[in-house]
Amino acid sequence: MNSNVRQQLDALLAARILILDGAMGTMIQRHQLTDADFRGSRFADHPRDLKGDNDLLVLTRPDVIAGIHRQYLEAGSDIIETNTFNSTAVSQADYGLQSIVYELNFEGAKLAKQACDEWSAKTPGRPRFVAGSMGPTNTTLSISPDVNNPAFRTTTFDALCEAYRDQVRGLIDGGCDLLLLETIFDTLSAKAALVAIQEVFESRIPNPESRPPLMISVTVTDRSGRTLSGQTVDAFWTTVAHVKPFSVGINCALGARDMRPYMAELARVADCYISCYPNAGLPNAFGQYDELPKETGEYLRDFAASGFVNIVGGCCGTTPEHIAAIAAKVKDVAPRPIGRAKARPYVHHSDDVQQDESAVVGPSFSSTSRWPRSGS
Repeated sequence: MNSNVRQQLDALLAARILILDGAMGTMIQRHQLTDADFRGSRFADHPRDLKGDNDLLVLTRPDVIAGIHRQYLEAGSDIIETNTFNSTAVSQADYGLQSIVYELNFEGAKLAKQACDEWSAKTPGRPRFVAGSMGPTNTTLSISPDVNNPAFRTTTFDALCEAYRDQVRGLIDGGCDLLLLETIFDTLSAKAALVAIQEVFESRIPNPESRPPLMISVTVTDRSGRTLSGQTVDAFWTTVAHVKPFSVGINCALGARDMRPYMAELARVADCYISCYPNAGLPNAFGQYDELPKETGEYLRDFAASGFVNIVGGCCGTTPEHIAAIAAKVKDVAPRPIGRAKARPYVHHSDDVQQDESAVVGPSFSSTSRWPRSGS
């Protein structure tokens, strides 16, 4: 870990809005990979079905993952995420691959770091950074999956902590510059991750200044304005503010238009950097995302011009084309000042996407939006 990463990021964020990458799953789907691609030679005889375990591709098709990283860097990303969203023992248990989670995280971080180093060398005045992606896992500590047994849980707080500890160790050893705890729908599960991160930091990186900055991103699951476990945005911030994150933000589930009131609220209450990486709108009847790069870019320019954000990118359905459009739209907009700054008034631009009243003023409570998987 480079002890100057925080200072570099602070200097960059004082000058401009930084660009995160877009969806990994969307880009993987473009390659139309087969089961053989996921298995490679190493897992050719593995007894479980492995197609769809996108994280495994860092071992079996590293060329595909590295190529996607480079496409996002070329599109203008300052920060790219590792392909490790599901690289915990809890999530990899679906594939019978719990034993390789450290390796998945180590190699995922290493691949992303190599791509960033290449682009940092090409543009010395513009360093690139790797954020270690830590997803919410496929379980929850706050809600029972059994309607007949409200006390039932599929895992425990301690087991989830241990799973996240293995992930954090691999990400750090692989060279991550930041850690990104993302797509949080259950704050208690996120607390397990935060405990794990702190424990690894204390045992492996005694000097706080040398620790990777921590980014936290929550998911508002629909226009109710709450997480799946029932928290509002300001309540979520209250429960994680004590860890003093580098940034806090919102990603997934909604497109930017429907995210606007919640971004405004988060920018009002949080005193750290703010991130936002929405889906490319809501999925259509076929589960595909139709929002064009130009539209996503214009929505995020609105967020930037309104003083909501410091870091922007894309989640489900977004591509390098979306990231390039976002980067072009926000490049001349001043970043949100640190602290609970008052949002700047929104100035309408003639080529902005027309927004309906619920998107600008506040949420609607009649949404039937679906819950898409992050990175799809």
